[in-house]
Amino acid sequence: MNKQISQLIDKIRKLEGDLEVELAKHQAELSFTIKNRKVIFEEEVVRRHKALKTGLVKYVLHARLRNLLTAPLIYSLSVPLLLLDLTVSIYQAICFPAYGIKRVKRSNYFIYDRTHLAYLNILEKINCAYCSYANGLIAYVREIAARTEQYWCPIKHAERIRAAHSRYSRFLDYGDAERYHDHQQKIWFDSDEKK
Repeated sequence: MNKQISQLIDKIRKLEGDLEVELAKHQAELSFTIKNRKVIFEEEVVRRHKALKTGLVKYVLHARLRNLLTAPLIYSLSVPLLLLDLTVSIYQAICFPAYGIKRVKRSNYFIYDRTHLAYLNILEKINCAYCSYANGLIAYVREIAARTEQYWCPIKHAERIRAAHSRYSRFLDYGDAERYHDHQQKIWFDSDEKK
């Protein structure tokens, strides 16, 4: 990787750190803290949240017809999502130890904190849990795929790709045959796997 690209990556990482600081400030403004992955609101905030909750009957009666009609289709994805979760987890459990790749920690990708919000009714909480599972699963699968790609073919594409995974920037440049053959046996995995 050339020096300018490396410097840009460093700048991006610094900006990500700055973003974390600003997000922490915003959390403080919303009167909550996180301790051991548990969100804790001030008592007055919880009381206000409960007062703003829409009852289940009112929520369903005021729902858009298109939302009610398409909900079964959304939830029908549960089966393929569960199968994807199972097969990718089995793949990782068998193949990653064989390749010497550190396993992806599943719990880092599944966060269900929205189900504890006092202003959500039971159906909203179920919907939030479903979306958390689906998006967490996709992120989990993406990390497994990224580590697999890093092991087998850490080469960038000739064309720019949208939303590249976190490991992609360190892949070998497209067409750099010399470096590819020099590094073919030096598969690298670093500290970001510990996240």
